[in-house]
Amino acid sequence: MPDNNDSDITRGEMILSVATLYWSLHERLDGGCPELSKLERMFLVKLSKPLRIGDMAKNLQVLPSTLTALADDLEKRGFIERHRDPDDRRAWLLELTKLGHKTRAELLDRVETAVREATGLPEEDLKIFGELLLRVRNHIMAEGRPKGLPF
Repeated sequence: MPDNNDSDITRGEMILSVATLYWSLHERLDGGCPELSKLERMFLVKLSKPLRIGDMAKNLQVLPSTLTALADDLEKRGFIERHRDPDDRRAWLLELTKLGHKTRAELLDRVETAVREATGLPEEDLKIFGELLLRVRNHIMAEGRPKGLPF
């Protein structure tokens, strides 16, 4: 008969491991791009293809007016540009510039390095871990975006 205490410890350790990974990644990624705020970094990472302002605001869970101000600033600094949406000339699409693509690639490289360093997992395990994380995220998002989720 399995010891319930061992099972409780394992479950507790799993929860603590998720929290430990979160904080380890937070520590490794915070402050690595001081010219960009956390919201700006998330914005650039999410902008993998041209998106309407409203769609990006929904993705980042911010008001369109907040995103408009953020986009204005990123556009002035050369990270993004706006183009009319060919499917709806009333709407604007946000798109990365060369600087935006370069910065996004650097951010993604930093995330990849941080995950490798934080987990210590070999390449094959990282691939499996990434697939599992995507399944977990998709399951959670299918139930509705958690309150307070910053993206």
